[in-house]
Amino acid sequence: MRKIAVRNLRLCTKDCLCLYVCPTGATDTENSIIDVTKCIGCGDCADACPSKAISMVPQEYPPQQKKDKKVIASLNRMAQSKADGENMARALAESAQQDGLYRLMRAVEKAERLIAEDLMREAGYMLPQSQNARDVVKNFIDNPPEGMPEGVADKLYNLILR
Repeated sequence: MRKIAVRNLRLCTKDCLCLYVCPTGATDTENSIIDVTKCIGCGDCADACPSKAISMVPQEYPPQQKKDKKVIASLNRMAQSKADGENMARALAESAQQDGLYRLMRAVEKAERLIAEDLMREAGYMLPQSQNARDVVKNFIDNPPEGMPEGVADKLYNLILR
């Protein structure tokens, strides 16, 4: 099974050892991307990374297994709880009189968002927030794929913008 290197941006400390050991120059700390077209799957970058931000993963994954409805419902409840926590932290940050409290609540808000995203991803749902994802959905609005129900791309685009 062919593997490629991927970088977890949350763990990357920009030590840049991967730049020196990668025989093909696939790692790039300027934009934190590992070029999968250059990656030969040797694992040298993952072995050298002191923060363990680089992992070797299969180039192709098997299809995701179906999750039991109870598991999905539980994950959705936990994600909703995290979304509620995110909203509370945002409200507290906006009303904070002290800079320290403001920064703390913004950090809590972001942490709640990241955990909720992980839960939604695990439940099989994820709305990517990147510009690339927005461009893809915008293209669906302008050029709907055959069989796409009317208005779905617009609704999805509005959800991504939240």
